[in-house]
Amino acid sequence: MSGVRVLVGTRKGAFILSSDAHRQRWEVSGPHFGGWEIYHLKGSPADPQRLYASQSTGWFGQLIQRSDDGGQTWQPVGNKFEYDGVPGTHQWYDGTQHPWEFKRVWYLEPAPDDPDTVYAGVEDAALFRSRDGGQTWQELPGLRSARGQLWSPGAGGMCLHTILLDPRNPGRIITAISAAGAFRSDDGGETWRPVNRGLKSDFELPDPDAQVGHCVHNLAMHPSRPDVLFMQKHWDVMRSDDGGGQWYEVSGNLPSDFGFPIGVHPHEPETVYVIPIKSDSEHYPPEGKLRVYRSRTGGNQWEPLTVGLPQEDCYVNVLRSALAFDRLDSAGVYFGTTGGQVYASADGGDHWAPIVRDLPAVLSVEVQTLP
Repeated sequence: MSGVRVLVGTRKGAFILSSDAHRQRWEVSGPHFGGWEIYHLKGSPADPQRLYASQSTGWFGQLIQRSDDGGQTWQPVGNKFEYDGVPGTHQWYDGTQHPWEFKRVWYLEPAPDDPDTVYAGVEDAALFRSRDGGQTWQELPGLRSARGQLWSPGAGGMCLHTILLDPRNPGRIITAISAAGAFRSDDGGETWRPVNRGLKSDFELPDPDAQVGHCVHNLAMHPSRPDVLFMQKHWDVMRSDDGGGQWYEVSGNLPSDFGFPIGVHPHEPETVYVIPIKSDSEHYPPEGKLRVYRSRTGGNQWEPLTVGLPQEDCYVNVLRSALAFDRLDSAGVYFGTTGGQVYASADGGDHWAPIVRDLPAVLSVEVQTLP
């Protein structure tokens, strides 16, 4: 029987939640790397036993960990992230130029066909790749050539937090950076261009035609339709039907179009999920009601999914990497909160139940569907 492995990164360690295909009883393993921030934890599509984790603290810095047995044991691998050539400078909060400085790895994206190839999105924003299972890392410097001197940090830093690999076109990579925008390469990461046309950031960018500087929170893509992209932005839920060439708003009837995660149902390319929060200063659900919103029409028309979720006095947040899906026939949806809860739905979001309630604040959730 198939099974599910939920990989959870938190402020104080990593946790691995395992169940069979019924998804009714869960085993909890952890904390792995107790006391460390685990920004992201993800498995290889080519080998489900191969996991990568980004481990960091303000005291001891950054470590990349790798497991070859599904998270039972771990080993530190390469941790040398050096910008290619002379790093140069980028824009700072006050508009001055500031030197590029590596701080941490925000996101890890294993290649779909090779467990030893993995991409890393880092702060200060850059894209790195390893072809030897994380032992060594090389920057793809063409990304920072896409007007990198104009990029500036968002409230959480200048982080590359999203990496999409086109399953039909190995040369296409799409990234998102806070607060620079979305960028696309069609030649395997050699050259890049901004793909932000149609985005509006009136308060941050007076120029309506600005190519960079937009605070993109997250991107999502269905593998069967890689040209269709969905975006949760700092205000606005957006959609592109041409790989980011042009964006248009699909916020529709959402109670707030501010949020962090966005995801697409694994079997239904027009079914999209977001988790709104009240505003950029009030990072909690509108009215204190934790609601996942689902659109079955690719946006604009949204329905609240509330059964099993707290509908009063709930003031948690759901961060950008904390929403994920399994690929079982009745697709499961999972998300984690800053209150330490991990919720699961085995029916596409119609009904929810907590797997665990009292973890440290959840930073990321990824899911593996096991044979």
